[in-house]
Amino acid sequence: MSDNSTIKAVGSLRLKKGADRRLRSGHLWIYSNEVDVATTPLKTLSAGSEVVVEDATGKFVAMAVVNPASLICARLYSREKNSYLGQSLIVNRLKQALQFRESYFSKPFYRAFFGDSDLLPGLVVDRFGDYLSVQLTTAAIDQRRDDVIAALDEVFSPKGIVFRNQGPFRQMEGLPESVEVAAGDIPELVELEENNTRFLAPVMTGQKTGWFYDHRINRQQLQKLSKDKTVLDVYSYVGGWGVQAAAAGANSVTCVDVSGDALDLAQQNAELNDYKGQFSCLQGKAIDIMKSLIDAGQTFDVVVLDPPAFIKRKKDQRQGEKAYHQANQLALRLLALGGTLISASCSMHLPQQILMDVVKTAAAHRHRQLQVFSMGGQGPDHPIHPAIPETNYLKAIFARDIQS
Repeated sequence: MSDNSTIKAVGSLRLKKGADRRLRSGHLWIYSNEVDVATTPLKTLSAGSEVVVEDATGKFVAMAVVNPASLICARLYSREKNSYLGQSLIVNRLKQALQFRESYFSKPFYRAFFGDSDLLPGLVVDRFGDYLSVQLTTAAIDQRRDDVIAALDEVFSPKGIVFRNQGPFRQMEGLPESVEVAAGDIPELVELEENNTRFLAPVMTGQKTGWFYDHRINRQQLQKLSKDKTVLDVYSYVGGWGVQAAAAGANSVTCVDVSGDALDLAQQNAELNDYKGQFSCLQGKAIDIMKSLIDAGQTFDVVVLDPPAFIKRKKDQRQGEKAYHQANQLALRLLALGGTLISASCSMHLPQQILMDVVKTAAAHRHRQLQVFSMGGQGPDHPIHPAIPETNYLKAIFARDIQS
């Protein structure tokens, strides 16, 4: 596969006075209102092309790729002059990320590359042993798909690569959505292991890349709380929380999800781990199912609430917070006296303190006393870029009911 490192930057991107300050402090994004369009008109630049970023005086700041049609009109990929985004650079970034993952994890099941945090915006790679599930989320990375495939092959030698090119980030970049096998062969279900628990993940048809590695540390915490307990896993998907509770010795596990296919796979994953307890699945909207369980007078020792992002955009903030409040209040009504609530959020627009306020308000509304004993975030394979708050998106609150 050819390397495009011989391609020269097509132009320059001049910043307004002071706009370089945030970039020099570590940030990787340039917004369209930070560009001196009189000197370097955005409309003259083609999406995905490389540019030299200059401060207001013309001094070099960094190398970036552009997309004039996006609010984030440029993304930095290197602080070195004459560094071009091609196969060799992608290989170097992948190797750097892999070295850390291999030092931390004993088995090849993790997020192998996490976009901005691994210093290559637009590339996400989840590893399932010999198989890779990949998301290309920017125009620049999408245009270099051949270089990405070649780099992945060089670093991982996978049996198969699937591109799961879907979601809001591609929409923001004006890119079409698709799912396609990019190299080799990909089975409908791939196996992974997390916290000594085996799973089958639907990488071709499931959500996002097919699995959510980000909660692995929080699910490990759940295992410590599950032995001989009754566990409710709301928004369960394929049983990431519930099956790990089962593997840790829960007496019974109930999974709730709107997808029948996901619940069928959750059941299959429980069987894969030889679970002998009671494992049941309830299909339907989470709110409706929780209300029906309340009407039936059921309670659980552990309630896991891990919903999809209720706040995808800032304008969704008010409605999203309302949804978190409703779900947490229902969850507390299902929590047995002395039980544990695990309330999570993957909405980057919902700060941890707001989630804490949601839990606090729900407890007050239900006249319950809660004691927060742990607060979790994303796993080490989802590192946080200290200059980009958006990379710090996951949070989980572990709270136990205590009697006043």
